Amino acid sequence: MSAPPDLPDVVRRAFDVSRRSGYVSFCRNETGRLLATLAATRSGTLAEFGTGTGVGTAWLRSGIRDDARILTAELDPSLAEAAGAIFADDDRVEVVSADWATLRDKGPFSLLFLDAREPTDSGADSIVDLVEPGGVVVLDDVAPCASWPPLFEGRVDVVREQWLTDERFTTVEVMVAEDAAVLLATKR
Repeated sequence: MSAPPDLPDVVRRAFDVSRRSGYVSFCRNETGRLLATLAATRSGTLAEFGTGTGVGTAWLRSGIRDDARILTAELDPSLAEAAGAIFADDDRVEVVSADWATLRDKGPFSLLFLDAREPTDSGADSIVDLVEPGGVVVLDDVAPCASWPPLFEGRVDVVREQWLTDERFTTVEVMVAEDAAVLLATKR
C-alpha cells in the first residue's frame, strides 16, 4: 500500500498523547488516510463516536474542508480531556465527554466514524437517522473476510451482514491493510 511516510502534524500530536496516556487502541494509519480523504469530500458536521485520545479525529481534521466541522464524543472523561487538549485552539473540532447517544440531536452528520465491534451501537438501525442522505458511515475494526455469510471469530458476523444487505445504505467492505478492513456505507 503506497502512502507518504510522514504523518500530518495533528496526527503526530495525537499519537504523542496516546503514548503518554498509555492508550493503545486507536485508528490505524491506513484507516486514517481513508478518513482524511473522505473528510475532504464532506461539508457540514462530521462526527466520531469513541474518540479515544483523538487519533481518528486528528486524521479527520487533517482532511477537513473549510465548510465543515468535527464533533467527537468519548465516554471516558480522562481520554476526552486528553483528546480535547489536542484541539483546544481549533474552533472546528469539538470534543465532548459523553455517551454518543447524547449527540443524536446534533445530527444529521455528513460523515460518521465509529467502531464496528460495538454491535449495540453500530448497527444500521441505530445509525440510519444520524446520517444525512448521501452521508457516509465508516465502521472501523473489521477483520477482512472473503466468505458469505461474513464470519468473525468463527461465527456469522451479524453486524457486517446487516450493513452489507441493508437497503437504506450502499455498503462495501474495503481492505485498508492485509489484516484490516472498514465498512464504508453511503445512505441512500
